Amino acid sequence: MGADTRKSERQRMLPINLDKDTLHIGRHLGVRFERTLRIPDDGRDYPLPPSLGSFPLRRVEDYADRVPETWRARGGVFLPMYQREAMWLSFQAGWPPVALKVAVGKVNAVSGKEWTESLDAHDQDYVVCPDQPWLDGINSGEGTIRQFVAMPLGMGYTVEGQVTGQESVGGLQLMGVDARPERLPERRAEGVAYSMACPAPPAAEMGLGAGGQMKQDIHPDEYGVDVWDPARSGRVFVHIANSMAWREITGEEPPPTPVSARTYSEHGFPWFSLYDEGRGDLPSAEALKRVKSIKEMDGEKGFTAQQDDRAVEIPEPQVVELGRPEGAVAGGDW
Repeated sequence: MGADTRKSERQRMLPINLDKDTLHIGRHLGVRFERTLRIPDDGRDYPLPPSLGSFPLRRVEDYADRVPETWRARGGVFLPMYQREAMWLSFQAGWPPVALKVAVGKVNAVSGKEWTESLDAHDQDYVVCPDQPWLDGINSGEGTIRQFVAMPLGMGYTVEGQVTGQESVGGLQLMGVDARPERLPERRAEGVAYSMACPAPPAAEMGLGAGGQMKQDIHPDEYGVDVWDPARSGRVFVHIANSMAWREITGEEPPPTPVSARTYSEHGFPWFSLYDEGRGDLPSAEALKRVKSIKEMDGEKGFTAQQDDRAVEIPEPQVVELGRPEGAVAGGDW
């Protein structure tokens, strides 16, 4: 491959930019990492919890003399999380849409397969934004996900550890792929956004395990895999630092610990659902169906319960539906 070819390919790769706490992959996609309630792991399917504010993001290169060597090699950004804290990913996109791969410890959060830098044409391993406005966890199928919850590496709790047998990567990996301009040409359009607001030691590195289950579809690609241009892609590694490491690296205090789901609900604050009728849902991923929740792992290891997993009652009027078209008529039960 000649120098001109390599230069041309580099020019076609999507730039990654950090603007405040939004990570931009190219010009058409922004990703925010939202602090949230950790829902009970009690066998119920919960509605969508709120955003309690975005996690702060920092560039690895700005703290190169303080972060672990593996972080320097992988580059990207990092954010703070407490052990057993939950998060969700918020996607800000308009037209043309963007295909986005999401992995946890290089295990694909949609398909459960090993990380690759291509889109799977037979077993969809990506989401399409803005049709997919957010992702709260790993694909457990039948209109549900298992919540993203932070755990240290080396204990066997993470999705990475359970699927691959190793815990050497951690964090999240994202790759956005733009559409081929000749297939989905640009036009002026409003982006889709929904408001749901209301040197470090090796132990600093964290991954994501599986928490409680909530109602959330992962939509099939309505455009087809051949619409996406692999030459117009950009990838980024998102490291997770525990609260102590965040202080040591940045000199900043991490955000306060979130309230419990029970306290939040008892105060009458809103939960959410998304009107996405007719968009479909991807089937469950076999590898991810076998992932045990953090509560189940605690039981296997003989640990006492680390959180209150008693059921939280959420009255129907407390669940706010988002995205319903104006004038849409509910079907009801007949």
